Amino acid sequence: MPLISANNMIRGISLFHLTLAVTLLRNPALIAKQGIVLVLEQSMQLPTPREFSKPSPAIAFLAVLFAFLGISDLTSLSLHEQISDEYWGLQAPVRLFFLFAVTGYSYAFKEGGLLGAKGADYRASVGAGLNNSILFTWGFLEIGIWFWVYTALREERVAKAKIVAEKQARENKQL
Repeated sequence: MPLISANNMIRGISLFHLTLAVTLLRNPALIAKQGIVLVLEQSMQLPTPREFSKPSPAIAFLAVLFAFLGISDLTSLSLHEQISDEYWGLQAPVRLFFLFAVTGYSYAFKEGGLLGAKGADYRASVGAGLNNSILFTWGFLEIGIWFWVYTALREERVAKAKIVAEKQARENKQL
């Protein structure tokens, strides 16, 4: 069994999303000034959006989305254990794929990035707003957390299968 159960990790992520929602509503600049955001901003050479300097309608909408995500994840943890295992067994890889795509896009298509134009050739594309340090930091952290959840889910699945196999072997022996 893993050190921390997948359910506890998902519960922690959900509470993190709810905390993030409240922080975005009250003081979004607090997020933009976090140490990890600043470190990743400098190391990845990504800009910090000015919109995070004060509350705005777009940031409030983002807060509502994070609150919805947190509450729906907490609700889905209350499902029956077998259904919950199947749900999160499918949900974790889907979220990882999405987060890899968003985080990779944020870095690769920035101005002067791996796939982005440089200098005078650079033109702001439709997704240029995604090339910022806050989105990259969020995606980077979520990838790490969701990969940990995915590995914990797999370890738990193997442990449960082993217990079921041992139980069935004992029952077959008694017959």
